[in-house]
Amino acid sequence: MMRWLGMERMRESHAQLLRYLLVGALSNSVGYLVFLLIAWWGGAPKVAMTLVYVTGALTGFVGNRNWTFRDRSGTGRSAFYYFLAHGSGYSLNWLLLYVFVDRFGYPHQVVQLAAMVIVALVLFVELKYLVFREKG
Repeated sequence: MMRWLGMERMRESHAQLLRYLLVGALSNSVGYLVFLLIAWWGGAPKVAMTLVYVTGALTGFVGNRNWTFRDRSGTGRSAFYYFLAHGSGYSLNWLLLYVFVDRFGYPHQVVQLAAMVIVALVLFVELKYLVFREKG
């Protein structure tokens, strides 16, 4: 019985990861294009990232809460911790741009693309185990 419960949890975790990747692929694809457009129009990379990040976090809350993790706890609690987690994600994204673009001179397009992947992986762990964790 315990083995079956462990397999069921693993299966649900894989399903959550797949749903998270689908929500993220859609929102990040659109967000990356907007990032490139803002930068192309002369916007600073960190300003472009900030605008895209805030928009993506706001829209991602609905998809991740309702579909990815199927959270049924109070919206206020999950929203608070969701945006707290995104604060750490934003800080990490900003730091990666600062270090690799401003300090080392790498192209912001490449750094932002890599940062999106790194931040997404960190956020999945935070969302699964801290924000939308199973009760009990």
